[in-house]
Formats: sequence, C-alpha cells, structure tokens
Amino acid sequence: MALSLAHQLADFACSLEFEDLGSNVVHEVNRRLIDSLGCALGAWSEKPCAIAREVVSNFSAKNGATVIGTAQTAPPDWAAFANGCCIRYFDYNDTYLSKEPAHPSDNFSAVLAIGESIAASGRDIILATAIAYEVQCRLCDAASIRARGWDHPTYGAFSTALACAKLMRLDPERTRHAINIAGVNCAAFRQARVGELSHWKGVAFANAARHGVYAALLARGGMTGPAPIFEGAMGFEKELGVSLGNVAEVFDKTKEAVPGEGPASMILKTSIKYWPAEYHSQSAIEAALHLRNQIADLSQVKSMVIESHDASVDIIGSEPEKWHPQNRETADHSLPYITAVALIDGEITDKQFDPKRFTETAIVSFLQNVEVKRNDELSALYAEAVANIVHVTLADGRTLTKRIDYPLGNAKNRLPDKELESKFLNLAAPKLGRDACDHVLEYCWKLDQMKGVEKLMKLCEVPA
Repeated sequence: MALSLAHQLADFACSLEFEDLGSNVVHEVNRRLIDSLGCALGAWSEKPCAIAREVVSNFSAKNGATVIGTAQTAPPDWAAFANGCCIRYFDYNDTYLSKEPAHPSDNFSAVLAIGESIAASGRDIILATAIAYEVQCRLCDAASIRARGWDHPTYGAFSTALACAKLMRLDPERTRHAINIAGVNCAAFRQARVGELSHWKGVAFANAARHGVYAALLARGGMTGPAPIFEGAMGFEKELGVSLGNVAEVFDKTKEAVPGEGPASMILKTSIKYWPAEYHSQSAIEAALHLRNQIADLSQVKSMVIESHDASVDIIGSEPEKWHPQNRETADHSLPYITAVALIDGEITDKQFDPKRFTETAIVSFLQNVEVKRNDELSALYAEAVANIVHVTLADGRTLTKRIDYPLGNAKNRLPDKELESKFLNLAAPKLGRDACDHVLEYCWKLDQMKGVEKLMKLCEVPA
C-alpha cells in the first residue's frame, strides 16, 4: 500500500539535516528572519498585537518562549500566537503565490517559540524554517482552498506542526501524529478575508501557528491523532473538497524545487514585500509611483483604470467595501485605494493606512473614479508574474500607462540585502534604537553560527 501523505511528510522532515540545505537557502532564511522581526517590531504597538500581549501576559512558563518586544516568557503556543500577530499584522511579511496564496514567514512565530523553549541551535532553527516553507508552499501548489470558503492559514497548521516536531527531534511516528492532531481541526473560514475586514485577517495564521505548536507538544507527550488525516473517509481532502493529488511524491530528497539548492528550497521561490500592502497590489503601487513622476500637477488627474489578473480582482479589487474602506484591514486589502493613494501621496507607508487618510473626503471622492478591470493576458501569466497595468487619464485627455510584471522584492526581482536592511531599520529602529537594530542584524546574518535564539529575543526587547 502507498504511504499516506502524513507518512510522507513525517519521513521527509525527519530525514533532512542542515547539511542538505543549499547555501542560498540558508542565506534566504536569514533574510526572512530579519524581515519578519522588522515586521513584528513595526506592528508591535498596533491594537490586535497589544491585545494578544495583554492576554498572554496572564500566563508564564518554566520552559517557555519570549513574547517579542518584552522580557516575558510564555507557554510556547501562546508566544507563537502573540508573535505571529505582530509578524503578520502590517501585511508586510513575505508571500508565495500559487493555486493558494500564502505568507510563509508566518511560520517563524512557531519556529522561534519552540526553538527557544528547547534551546535549539541556530542551525536547527534554519532547518526547521526551510521545512516549514517547503511544506506550506508545496501544499499551496497542490490545491486551492479559498474558492471553497477556506482560508490559507489552514495549510499553516501542518507546516508549523512539522517544523516544531523537527525541532523537538520527534521520531517519524510522533511526527505523523503531530500532523494528524494539527489537521483534525485546522480548517479556517475564508470569511476572515471577505467584506469589511476585522483584526482576525491579520492574526488568523497566528492562530494556526499556535495550533501547530500545540499539536507538536501533544505528540511529543505521546498523544495520537486520527489517521489518515488527509485521505480518510472524513479527512482533510473530503471535508474541504480538494484533492492534494501527487503532492506526496515531491517530499523526498531527490525532488528539488530549485535545482542544485537542496530538497528544501521552496523558500527561493517566495517573494519579499517592498511596500506594506497586500501582495497583489505591489506591482500596481510600483506602476502608480512611476506614473506620478510624469505628472506635474496632480490636480489634473481625472480618473484611473487598473487592469489586473483574476486573483487580484477577486481578493482585493471587487467588493464594494474596497472603494469605501473603514478600517486598516480593508484599506491594505483594497487595490483601488492602495493604487490611488500611491499616486496621490507618492509613497506607501503606515501613514497611508491611518483612518484619517483613507476616510478623507477627497480620497473617497477620487476612489469613485477608479475602475478595476480583469485582464485575461495578466491572468494567464499568474502566478509566474504578478502583473498590473495602471492607466491614468488627465484633464487634457492624455492617458499615461505603466505595466509592472515583477515588482521589487519578487522572486524574479530580488530585494538586495541592503534594501532589506533598510526596510528592517525603518520598521524596527523607532522601537529599539539604531544600535540595538545593528546587533539584531549582526545576529541574524550569523544565525547558523549561533547556539540559539534566546539572546536574539532579548535584543528585540522594546525599552520601556
């Protein structure tokens, strides 16, 4: 009999060693850790992140993990939740686009929590992260779940459980049970990203990470979970209405996502965000900023048309709320607003997602002259390219047009290390100060030489 997917995943994770990773994969994990910590510190003061810390402050743990920005040690699952809220909330962490989209650096909240709690080495942290990226991205390649009403963090319960099981050095059987426990109630509703959005849009994966940590800890203790979790008569595939097909076949050491980069190299196919907005808008932002440089008098702009691909239109460019955002979560998931404000302000930063900005009368009025259209050619290129075409019509009748296929930070247009450091400093320096940020950067770049991450977490403590 063919082994179940859970068996395949467990065997894959348990068999990998740090030496199997390509040097570019190791470097990319270091880059994503820097990016994730920057995103977490940048969003640290936001309301849902503060709420999570307040809730978690009621709990402590002997062998716990640090809540980012504090000296508190909490149970690893709660630390994963609090830290996951911060990493994700600004919608500024990395992206993978396929049949299902994902933000795979969300996995760091679980990896850091368990890694610190068991004093895992820097190499162990890197390996577990690469495994989490590999699993989540491969599942996204296998089947889309959003069209059936399920949210992409659903896959994150599996990736975080596997990463944590690897860190705790569970054997294949207990690793498989971690997968089974993670999967039995992992399905998250897509309602989190529909209509007027709530805090939960930015913290849904944090909950999946918490669940993955919890599942792995239970499996370590000997708890068994229902099987086969994917293929069973009432398992994942049947209940979610999807087929994961032959995804199991790629989880072995001979199947490299990027030739020559090792068996856990999917991270090299993921993209870093250059602007703090939903990924499908990144090329539209870049195009709008390019056009702005050609317009001497912005008062002469009369209308805007954005041609985009189906995924972009469906996710951030079709609901009425996108033309009348009432909160940050909706504004940073609104293709018309993001593109329009990039043209008007000449930048996309946290300031553009202040309610005072996106509810301004002039902005709301201009949005009524912004149209989003589907473009079949761009849809056919997705997700290889993440293209947008922006047309701006002026009072004199001229129309200016710019198309961007691979925005800065895309896997095919990589963000240079110096630019990545600048992004980190812009986000983290207001919280930590420049000297502390320099120490964090130095630590992350040398993670493979470090004994663990406890010192790194201390470096990220926000001064009172």
